[in-house]
Amino acid sequence: MTDLWLISVPLDKASLISVEKLKRTIAKKNLASCCRFSIPELKVGILDSLLSVSDDLSKLDTLTERSDSLSVFCSSVDLMSYVTKFQWDKAKYPTTLPLSSLADIINKAELRSRVLAYNSVKTSLQSFDHKTHGSLQTCSLNDIVRREDLVVSEYLTTLLVLVSRGSYLQWERTYESLSQFVVPRSSRKLLEDGEGGLFAVTLFKRAVCEFKANAQDSKFSVREYSFDVEEKRQQEKKHVILMCTSPPQGIFVRWLKVNFSEVFVAWIHLKALRVFVESVLRYGLPVNYQALLLQSDKKRSKKLREELSSLFMHLDPTATVSLDIPGICQQEYSSVICFHVNTNLLELS
Repeated sequence: MTDLWLISVPLDKASLISVEKLKRTIAKKNLASCCRFSIPELKVGILDSLLSVSDDLSKLDTLTERSDSLSVFCSSVDLMSYVTKFQWDKAKYPTTLPLSSLADIINKAELRSRVLAYNSVKTSLQSFDHKTHGSLQTCSLNDIVRREDLVVSEYLTTLLVLVSRGSYLQWERTYESLSQFVVPRSSRKLLEDGEGGLFAVTLFKRAVCEFKANAQDSKFSVREYSFDVEEKRQQEKKHVILMCTSPPQGIFVRWLKVNFSEVFVAWIHLKALRVFVESVLRYGLPVNYQALLLQSDKKRSKKLREELSSLFMHLDPTATVSLDIPGICQQEYSSVICFHVNTNLLELS
């Protein structure tokens, strides 16, 4: 799996020499590929504003990266190409606006709202799949159990028991011994899935507690269920309404794809904005830096970070790098400004 790193170096003589040495080193050792990452000149503003924007961007970056919404229904090839050929979208994020305004656009209009909307629709889709294809432990039994499957009288009742596939033989041999009041040869398998089967067994009502306790000891699980004609009718009605009013699953998936792409585009602009802000804070004015994108195999990332720390130590001799710290290569741990682009988000589930 590929790792991506956004770094920023000042355009002084020593740093330019280090950049050239970095290119030669990573090429010789096959550590990474390197290309320019184009970021336009943005409005700087005052120092207090820069510090505030830097803090806000860091929080938003963390919120977006940790969101589970960035992990499904996408083409990792297309998104990787977008990062490596990144061009700032001036129509959506005008460079004439102050940095705080750009951060607000990314936050309010793009990332936060789309992440919330994305998660909402994704949850609905997962809920639909869960109800349709859920396991016997969680799915509704109204579509499985019929009235004739249950024996209910003044003295008798029917319990539904979940039995794992590997325990079928044990169940058949022992269920009658879980209580002396179990009706002999009353076990019937109603349905099964990949994990096990749902069995109905008839017994006297006064033995229910004893049966449940002994079943649990034998690793059989009794599912609570009571046949209710009205509830079944209402559920069927809701199901018809859902099928009539909800868009097909394919439309949901297409919606998720579009919104994932929009979130991803905004997120990469956020990364670019962070690089610009931190470059001004670290290297000062006038704005004079070069952003580079390093693309490396995850297995070689540790060695790459070591090379970066060594080559650019002159930028901050007091900086120390602890390779065991999560999120390493953020500027507070490195002599060079460096942001990790979490490519786990591009993995197809």
